[in-house]
Amino acid sequence: MFDVWRNVLAEIEQNIPHESYVTWFSGSELISNDDGVIKISAPNIFKARQFEMKYDKQIRAALESNGIKVKEVSYIVSNKTTIKRPREITYDELPVHKPKTASKQDSAEIQATTSSLADNTPYATNFNSGLNPAYTLDNYIIGTNNNVAVSVAQNIIDSPGGRFNPFFLYGGPGLGKTHLVQAIGNALAKKYPNFKIKYTSTTDFFSEYIQSIRRKTPKGETQADLYIKMYRSLDVLIMDDFQMVFGKQSTLDAFFSVFNDLHSRNKQIIVTSDRMPNEIKALDPRLSSRLAMTGPIDLQMPNFEERCAILQIKAELMHREVENEVIEYIAENVKSNIRELEGEFNKVLLYADVRGIRPIEVIHGGFINTSSQMKKNNVTSQTIISKTAEAYGITVEQLCSRSRVSNIKTARQVAMYLLQEELSMSTTKAAIEVGLKDHTTAMHGVKKIKADMATSFDLREKIDGIRRKIYE
Repeated sequence: MFDVWRNVLAEIEQNIPHESYVTWFSGSELISNDDGVIKISAPNIFKARQFEMKYDKQIRAALESNGIKVKEVSYIVSNKTTIKRPREITYDELPVHKPKTASKQDSAEIQATTSSLADNTPYATNFNSGLNPAYTLDNYIIGTNNNVAVSVAQNIIDSPGGRFNPFFLYGGPGLGKTHLVQAIGNALAKKYPNFKIKYTSTTDFFSEYIQSIRRKTPKGETQADLYIKMYRSLDVLIMDDFQMVFGKQSTLDAFFSVFNDLHSRNKQIIVTSDRMPNEIKALDPRLSSRLAMTGPIDLQMPNFEERCAILQIKAELMHREVENEVIEYIAENVKSNIRELEGEFNKVLLYADVRGIRPIEVIHGGFINTSSQMKKNNVTSQTIISKTAEAYGITVEQLCSRSRVSNIKTARQVAMYLLQEELSMSTTKAAIEVGLKDHTTAMHGVKKIKADMATSFDLREKIDGIRRKIYE
């Protein structure tokens, strides 16, 4: 049945948008075929409903074309969700890190570190992984915004300390970085029970190190010595929010030494940030280059269908029945980050509970507007154009001119893209707003920006920055 379902998926992939295929069909399986009575599983109820409501005809047709006579098809939620690597993703463009073999001296140092940690210190007796067991890959929604990052995560779980070491994950706030890296930690802890894994925020790491410098042990060592030894004894280090790095050079040197020691012994290092390493001003160029050596991976805001799936999963976990119209309303109006998306969802449910009404009545009754919708109502095309021009260091007049200068042309295309994304403006209307008369030129410009965003970290960061300025 596996081969049949693989052929069915290949056929469906050819007939629907690739983005929709990745969003909805990942993790699906053909469970059984009892003389034409078909059972197909999906990883969550929202995907199962989408199969039933939207893709049933395509699934039936693909089954028939692969020699299966279909009498009845039922869609169920699988009891065991598995995360599968998107088969279309390759990493040939990334440099391959060849792990180094630990020397006898390294092994001796590890043994010495283990012995030192037997001391009665807070770093020896009260070790805490810092992992939250609620963060797993099973409840992490995979979409086009994060499928590369999830594939890297799977690679790390399969082979920690290998090809993707270090793993540098970056993206704006509230996009799921913490969830993903903690899910990696939890999966590694389950697979390798003897691994010593530590999740910490960058702020906590540096604050605790600074405090430890001031303390002494009975043997005359500083607590800082044992603090660093504890980190060097790890099998996996997960450091979150690295853009918050601070402290004197000695503090940065301490982390640098931990990084080099772990990396030289093929211990897995995972770091998250809201920006790329070379954009963190406090970093030494040497550390910046090491963090980026396997290629930084970024997270983007999920698309509309993926935002709907996230909210549906949240409703399932809360054991709440929430109308699709409510989910779609929130998903349409919150495009900033996942944290705000879930916050607005919680707000709707809170109003429903307080007033004793259904969530759909909260929306229809006008009891609440999402904060993003209220912000959106205050945004004009002039705001978008002026903020875009400002970001590119040009005037509004230059942006709206017919200049073909590269920087001005790009700014104009970005403005049209944002007009469509933020105000749902037609291409024709967006073209008029920036002074273009040729509808075809406008379509080409917007299409180019979308294509470039798929490969350009800098462009994505630029557009995210403009978007934040628009809604300030």
